[in-house]
Amino acid sequence: MTRRSIYSGSRFEELAGYARAVVDGDFIFISGTSGGDPKTGAFPESAEEQARNALTVIGNTLAGAEAGFEHVVSVRVYLADRADVMAVSKLLGATFADPRPTNTTIICGFPVEEIKVELEMVALRRR
Repeated sequence: MTRRSIYSGSRFEELAGYARAVVDGDFIFISGTSGGDPKTGAFPESAEEQARNALTVIGNTLAGAEAGFEHVVSVRVYLADRADVMAVSKLLGATFADPRPTNTTIICGFPVEEIKVELEMVALRRR
């Protein structure tokens, strides 16, 4: 089994020296992914739209690892404001089907003020 990295082209990956994901065997470890627009890098106003953008990047990352959201076993949600928990939770609820992944949600601060949400996931491919 080989270990490889997947990159999304985010300026943060280069700045901080990390990969969007590491594929190690059948495991896929996806770094915290903020919700900047994948094309422009601009951050939408709402946490829900940022979460939607993050899911797009994560979906592309999973596809690059020959997996999909059905392979996700663990989700960590980082939010700047607890008022956004319900909107982001509903979006995640619509994203995952049974068996659903585990989920931990944390209220925290971010180094870039415009960031309102970051999603981190672990997936396990079943072959």
